[in-house]
Amino acid sequence: MKKIFLIGFAVALIADLIGIYLKNDILVYVSKPLIIITLILYFLSATWKFENGLMKIIAMALTFSWLGDLVLMFESFDKRVFFMGLLAFLFAHLRYIKFFSIVRMGERIKLKPGLILLVVVYYSGLIYLLFNDLHEMKLPVLVYGIVISVMFLLALHMLFIKNKEAGKQMMFGALLFIVSDSILAINKFYEPFEYAGIAIMLSYGIAQLLITLGAVRYITSASKQ
Repeated sequence: MKKIFLIGFAVALIADLIGIYLKNDILVYVSKPLIIITLILYFLSATWKFENGLMKIIAMALTFSWLGDLVLMFESFDKRVFFMGLLAFLFAHLRYIKFFSIVRMGERIKLKPGLILLVVVYYSGLIYLLFNDLHEMKLPVLVYGIVISVMFLLALHMLFIKNKEAGKQMMFGALLFIVSDSILAINKFYEPFEYAGIAIMLSYGIAQLLITLGAVRYITSASKQ
């Protein structure tokens, strides 16, 4: 049953990418909401026997992500919709931050100064590039950038948890989330470029998949200990 949901995820993501490439709005509207829904169903089917606080946190993160996807499909109808989508993803990242924080503290992993510096350099560089073009979106983007940077910083520390495979999956998922959001920001505020939509959704979809797979691996293995 779990594999069916992953197959559904792959079909939905590929269909969405095809819809973006062909500029077929109907295909995008049908497929995009199914990307996260299939991941939620996979996650719940894989972790329901291990019900705990960590499971609920990831389920909420995926739910907020799904709401963000849903809202952003209608961005072209109203500029305020982008802000609402940004808010939904901000709440999703706050859930991921809580998850990574609990895991890090539970495994007594200290914050690494080198990783903090790396994330600060990334955030500073991106904001420097975008700042003059953000206009009325300056504050929302600055805040969102801080939140996703903290999420990425904590995800980098997942490399040091005992379950190495789970840690790698979650870290690479967070990295791809950063890549996706960075491409989106550059394309929207700095300079649009061809196939940006495909790059955004491909990196975003794989990001959510890897974080989910890593979370499932961690939750199920931790519950067996």
